[in-house]
Amino acid sequence: MTATRKALVLFMIIMFMAIHVHGHNSSPDHDRLRFRTSLIQRNSVLSNPPSPTAAPGKPSPLVYDVTSYGADPSGVSDSTEALLAAISDALNGPSNGFLFEGIVNLGGAQINLQGGNYLISRPLQFPVAGRGNLVIHGGTLKASNDFPVDGYLIDLSPSSNNGSSSAYNYEFITLRDLLLDSNYRGGGIQVVNSLRISIDNCYVTHFTSNGILVRSGHETYIRSSYLGQHITAGGDPGERNFSGTAINLMGNDNSVTDVIIFSAAIGIMVSGQANTLSGIHCYNKATGFGGTGIYLKLPGLTQTRIVNSYLDFTGIVAEDPVQLHISSSFFLGDAYILLKSINGVMNGVNIVDNMFAGSDKGIDIVQLDQQNGAFKEVDQVVIDRNNVRGMKLKATVGRQSVQGNGSSWIADLNSIFVFPNLIKRVQYTFIATGNSFPNHALRNVSNNQVVIQSDVAVPATVFVTADQGNSF
Repeated sequence: MTATRKALVLFMIIMFMAIHVHGHNSSPDHDRLRFRTSLIQRNSVLSNPPSPTAAPGKPSPLVYDVTSYGADPSGVSDSTEALLAAISDALNGPSNGFLFEGIVNLGGAQINLQGGNYLISRPLQFPVAGRGNLVIHGGTLKASNDFPVDGYLIDLSPSSNNGSSSAYNYEFITLRDLLLDSNYRGGGIQVVNSLRISIDNCYVTHFTSNGILVRSGHETYIRSSYLGQHITAGGDPGERNFSGTAINLMGNDNSVTDVIIFSAAIGIMVSGQANTLSGIHCYNKATGFGGTGIYLKLPGLTQTRIVNSYLDFTGIVAEDPVQLHISSSFFLGDAYILLKSINGVMNGVNIVDNMFAGSDKGIDIVQLDQQNGAFKEVDQVVIDRNNVRGMKLKATVGRQSVQGNGSSWIADLNSIFVFPNLIKRVQYTFIATGNSFPNHALRNVSNNQVVIQSDVAVPATVFVTADQGNSF
């Protein structure tokens, strides 16, 4: 017989006895009221069972409440030792096999911050490597005034290798529902040589180095989070002094999705390959103050996709971009894309289907920085199908029609083209009026001017499409 059924039988016996004992001294209305009250009380008891406790010989739930280790949820006293003790117990707790080779499966153990504010004086660095399937969630961590300036509040790099045989330090560690206040001393989160780490619904602020740093490893996912060195909502009088980097990706195959970056010198720095940035809103520091929304610092092998993002008064810089895709994004406040030559290589670049809005200052939506030398190798580059308002449209595909009565037609595409003196492909249509059938040919493409000539003078219209990047 189940516990619920036993409780129901016992309740009916008690009610039967109560009716017989008190029936002669109770009114019908009073009996009904007492019966209804009893039902409500019984349902309340059954619907709110006590917290589960382990039966003898069975393991307890793997939830480590930090206050039970002596952590102070008011943020007055230093909770470093208590939090590290909880982390140590979780990492050395019960396990169930392995994830990636050499990564012990902790079974989804949770370190519960219980909605508290905790002051820490040194990084919460994991003491051992080779662990996975762990969650830290639900509270606030704040650096003390003597926190090391080169440290990170949460540090996923082991203080000891403990003989781990894994090629990675950690796998499937989840950090969620956290507010991390670096107190202008160091950074927020560091992830080193780890696999499939999830940072979800976190608010990282007051960092001086990096809000989140990912070094080597791969597949760290940063989602639905907010980062800013200073807590502001734009138009901050100290914006020109913002420093630090909100997210620094120094590894491969990572993803940043639905993230707001509201103050930092650089919003996202990428120096690893095959990363995806989607749904990013950067208003970290205006380009006019020296800020950059997204900086791609991996010349020669970019392999980065930036889609559905919002660059708000701050733009994108890409060094020697190779396999770079930027699309379906919005650039506001004269924000633009700067392609910077390091070794003069640009290959496999798509900048398409974006919107640009500016202040009618004639700023180009795509610009070149060739201080280190011109781009000498340009191939498979498509900058096209973008729309502008209050800025100057630039593209690698130019289209123009020229009318005239003569033997030469010149389409000057310098105002639209991104690269100076570069045309790789030309298509044209020659439409002559009247009854003549002149011979005509493409004669010259130097200085971004397409010259079409005919053997006789005729009234004609020439439609020209020219390409700088071998896109057709």
